[in-house]
Amino acid sequence: MAQASVVHRAAFNAALPWLADLHTPVEDHAFWREHLLVTCTIWGATEGPHLLGVIAVRPGWIEQLYVRPEAQGKGIGSALLARAREGQTILDLWTFQANAPARRFYETHGFVAVEQTDGRTNEEREPDVRYRWIVPS
Repeated sequence: MAQASVVHRAAFNAALPWLADLHTPVEDHAFWREHLLVTCTIWGATEGPHLLGVIAVRPGWIEQLYVRPEAQGKGIGSALLARAREGQTILDLWTFQANAPARRFYETHGFVAVEQTDGRTNEEREPDVRYRWIVPS
């Protein structure tokens, strides 16, 4: 979970630098270890001993999906997403409206925006968008 939290923070900071100091590395690690590990199935993509990407999934939801910035665009996120879809008929996820690369990624993979908020209810106070994927019939 330590490596997962490092991947998370690197990708998050690259995509949303104005939110970079929201949590400390210790808080990130605790979130992965004490919350996500307990409530989700987690898969990672590695190269040797290095974690390049990570996804945390629970039934019907992708809770987290991050790929190191230097490893993006190489199919890692797509592979993790494909793994997460196995056995699922519907998947929802949240991303920030300002994260255009993430939005393009999800839309390219068949997710459709179903809800937008002004950010009042999320910790970051950042407008977000909920996406949904339904298994094709």
